[in-house]
Amino acid sequence: MKSVRLTTLLLAGVLALCGPAAAGPVTVPLATDLEADGYEAKRRRLPILILFSQPECGYCELVKEEFLRPMIRSGEYEDKVLIRRVELGTYDTLLDFDGGEMEADEFAHRYGASLTPTVVFLDAGGRPLAPNLVGVVAVDFYGGDLDARIDEALARLRAARLSRR
Repeated sequence: MKSVRLTTLLLAGVLALCGPAAAGPVTVPLATDLEADGYEAKRRRLPILILFSQPECGYCELVKEEFLRPMIRSGEYEDKVLIRRVELGTYDTLLDFDGGEMEADEFAHRYGASLTPTVVFLDAGGRPLAPNLVGVVAVDFYGGDLDARIDEALARLRAARLSRR
C-alpha cells in the first residue's frame, strides 16, 4: 500500500513538472466559429489573435512552431489573448463574427492578409486593435514584435471598455 501511494505521488510530481505538454501535442486552434470565439473574447475581455497561414509556407510553420505553440504551451497568454489560425488556399469555410458563413480566403481579404504569415489582432466583434504583423522580417525580433502587438491590442481593448463606463 505504501508503494502505491509513493508511486502515485511520484507520478503526480512528474506530471506537474511536465505541465501542459504532458497532455499531448499543442496545436494552434483553427478558427471555425468566430462568433463563438467573439463571445469568449468578450466574456474574458481578451483580444483575438488570428494567424493567416497556408500549407507549404515555411515561415507560417516557423511562427506556429517557434512562437504560437510555445505561447499556448506556457499558459502565460491565457489571460492575454485568444489564439486562432485560418488556413488559406484550402477552400475551408468558417463562421464569421456575425454568424454568417464565409470562405477563409474572403475572410483574409477583409483584413488585408494577402501574404502569409499575417497575424491580426481583433476585438470580439472583429474590429482591428493593433497593426497587422506581416511576414517574418527578423526571427530574433519577431517574439518581441508579437508581444508588443498583443499588449497594444489588450491596452486598446481595456481603454475602450473604460471609456464606455
